[in-house]
Amino acid sequence: MVFAKLIPILVAALLAGPAGSTAPPPGQGRWSWPLSPKPHVLRTFDPPDKPWLSGHRGVDLGAAHDAGPVTAAPAVASPADGVVSFAGTVVDRTVLTIDHGGGLRSSFEPVDTGLKPGDHVTKGQVIGNLAAAPAHCQGTCLHWGVRRGDDYVNPLAFVLDLRPSILLPIH
Repeated sequence: MVFAKLIPILVAALLAGPAGSTAPPPGQGRWSWPLSPKPHVLRTFDPPDKPWLSGHRGVDLGAAHDAGPVTAAPAVASPADGVVSFAGTVVDRTVLTIDHGGGLRSSFEPVDTGLKPGDHVTKGQVIGNLAAAPAHCQGTCLHWGVRRGDDYVNPLAFVLDLRPSILLPIH
């Protein structure tokens, strides 16, 4: 009987998400995919146990090329409204970072862009084109990372509902 009274509380807690979360609730104000059509995830988010250890602090998304006489580099779109906070080269690839407010920043690499820090972007706006990346993944891919403050979080949580399925008793 006590368990039956706890079910609504548990369900509400699961729907609310982690404490202090600034991610939109599933199905409400979601971000959009940075590539169209919806890309295949080639490599998933695999954060390191400690900030200085190796890991994969984002996801790699497979990009489809336009077919035709001239193959165009896939367009990369902003997944949400924001302001460009960085556009430049880091080591050997071009990186674009967008500040979405609320402590959330997304980064994309490799992206050729004409945007500059301070430029405002809107959800779905083309922010550049996928560039060649030396040895990051096989084929053409976009590395998409999201940070909340200084912590990397799974970008897929902003475009997919990653909550576990919960089976509840029927009364």
